[in-house]
Amino acid sequence: MVAIRVQQWVIVTAVLLFIVKIVAYYLTHSVAVLTDALESTVNVVTAFTGLYSLRIAAKPRDENHPYGHGKVELLSASFEGILILVAGFMIVYESIDNLLHPHQIKQLDAGIILIATTAIINFLVGAWCIRVGRKQHSIALESSGKHLQSDTWTTAGIVAGLILLRLTDIAWIDSVVAIISAIIIIVEGYKIIRQTVAGITDEADMELLEQLIGVLNANKRPAWIDLHNLRIIKYGSILHLDCHLTVPWYYNVNEAHAEVDALDQLIRNNFPQSLEMFVHTDGCVPPHSCRVCPLTECPVRKEAFEGRLEWTFQNITANSKHGMM
Repeated sequence: MVAIRVQQWVIVTAVLLFIVKIVAYYLTHSVAVLTDALESTVNVVTAFTGLYSLRIAAKPRDENHPYGHGKVELLSASFEGILILVAGFMIVYESIDNLLHPHQIKQLDAGIILIATTAIINFLVGAWCIRVGRKQHSIALESSGKHLQSDTWTTAGIVAGLILLRLTDIAWIDSVVAIISAIIIIVEGYKIIRQTVAGITDEADMELLEQLIGVLNANKRPAWIDLHNLRIIKYGSILHLDCHLTVPWYYNVNEAHAEVDALDQLIRNNFPQSLEMFVHTDGCVPPHSCRVCPLTECPVRKEAFEGRLEWTFQNITANSKHGMM
């Protein structure tokens, strides 16, 4: 699996960069560099937990997990967010302590070069993770990439602060840079936790729903009289979609199933991630359905067609037939 291979490289990168940052701290004794090293410990831990979650999520569904194992990725991402928050608050504590009890900074030139190199590597690996994570619809891999890139920007800020410290020799700059970096880290940790909570609680993905509604409205077939009770749930990289499709009441089983197949194919063509659909078919209710039914060759029409029903978020997710009464 592509996502697993990428995560394995994330582990290798995280361990190597952590070692580099520890060396940089040993050379400089800078609390700002210590800040970067502390966050790298989070990178190492979450890289391993991310790999574990991707392996579990890749398992096929079984009797105990009928929807698969994809939601374990959310647990991994939330664990990562919590660790980021802890690291951020630890950095604030160390920075304040350094303000109260300052110590001498050494070998800044070597420290700046080493930390700047880790920033570049983190940015490239993070961009790779985000790109593959979005393509594979893996929230764990995408959150790892975002974390690495947030680490890049905090590292860049630390490098800028170290350069300023090198030029001015003002000791408190070291602690101030570390505190600013910690605030950025804390905000990023909160965002990751917020995203995973939304996934765990099956919060509606408004962007995905709006895209789906647009596709359905643009490709509606005449026999699709009504679509309602639409639900979308993400389990890792798998998308589960439930809905009720109203078709002419006189359609036999094969005809109704053909409409379901057409709906299934339309969604698969526009949303390439793994998809499971559960579609319940309803028969129309004349004469009320006739008003929004564009099926011109209907042999049992009771009333004239009044207008095409535009599906919206409000009516397509409602647990009842709409636009017919």
